[in-house]
Amino acid sequence: MSTNHNQENVNNHNGINATDDAEDKTVIVNPEPALAAAAQMEQDSETNETVENDKATHKEALGTMTSKVTDASDFGKVAVVYGGNSNERSVSLDSGAAVLQALQNQGVDATHFDPKHQDIIEIREYDRVFNVLHGRGGEDGLLQGVLQWLDIPQTGSGILASALGMDKVRTKQLWQGCGLSTAPFSLLTADTDWQQVVNMLGLPLIIKPVHEGSSIGMTKVNHLDELPAAYATAVQCGDAVMAERWITGREFTIAIVDDEAYPVIRLEPADITNFYDFEAKYNRNDTSYYIPCGLNANDEKHLQALSLAAFCAVDAKGWGRVDAMQDEAGNFWLLEINTVPGMTSHSLVPMAAKARGMDFDTLCWHILVQTV
Repeated sequence: MSTNHNQENVNNHNGINATDDAEDKTVIVNPEPALAAAAQMEQDSETNETVENDKATHKEALGTMTSKVTDASDFGKVAVVYGGNSNERSVSLDSGAAVLQALQNQGVDATHFDPKHQDIIEIREYDRVFNVLHGRGGEDGLLQGVLQWLDIPQTGSGILASALGMDKVRTKQLWQGCGLSTAPFSLLTADTDWQQVVNMLGLPLIIKPVHEGSSIGMTKVNHLDELPAAYATAVQCGDAVMAERWITGREFTIAIVDDEAYPVIRLEPADITNFYDFEAKYNRNDTSYYIPCGLNANDEKHLQALSLAAFCAVDAKGWGRVDAMQDEAGNFWLLEINTVPGMTSHSLVPMAAKARGMDFDTLCWHILVQTV
């Protein structure tokens, strides 16, 4: 699950909203060597013919994937794993219940499996797993390792990508090594020289637990003397804590399914919140979600290509989500990857899928087909 940043002024709309025409802006020069191939994509993106071709290609690909399974019985017994013991249990319960209902609506023999109340060895009774276990235990490689050991097909990424994706610092270090732009950061300890952190990253800052999602334990810091308290809040979620440069600008999220970047979503929480925090993600109804996102065609293609490169760099598979910012100068900065994204009524992957012409039930079937 995601941990994101600051936003522009908010229009306080609800749901998915149409944006004004994208503002003219200078096309961003691609700084990432891994994305050189995106240039050709960008040249084609402005024509209506290309847009229609993209839609047709997606429909054909979706039909090919779905046709791999012609009957729900082909899946056998499916465990929808959700709940667990992490700090994201409540979100996982909501996500998993929605996925379970979607699969059952289509005749899939799907059952809720909660590792908090069931012995994990009982998972051997199932033919495959739809993993909606957010946070530690389900998103960090632990469940993936158990299922791989038991030779049970599972949705989403494997051990490596899951472990990396749950570790914000190592993900960012990997992206840096691949030449992918990510917001500057620093690890913190109780003995950290706070002034040195400010000298290096500036103010404001965002303080984050390294191994949490859903913005749990995060604090925006505007002044030097707020750093110790912010660190104390984050360290309650685990010893590893990081400070990240605050990026003022627009926030975006990019869903990726079957190596395809879906339409970009722009996020705008109400202006009474400092950032897209847990409340804005799951409990508030005044957060705005924009599809189209307001970027011009070239910039959206660039951001999709950057996100897909980031997804592949950590060896992510099947489906996931990448979060990013665009600063006031127009530069894009990767924030993090989510290998088991939310599937609640407020969640972003279903929104992107809907914009791509796929309803929630079909999306869940489509993800499950990846296990066949």
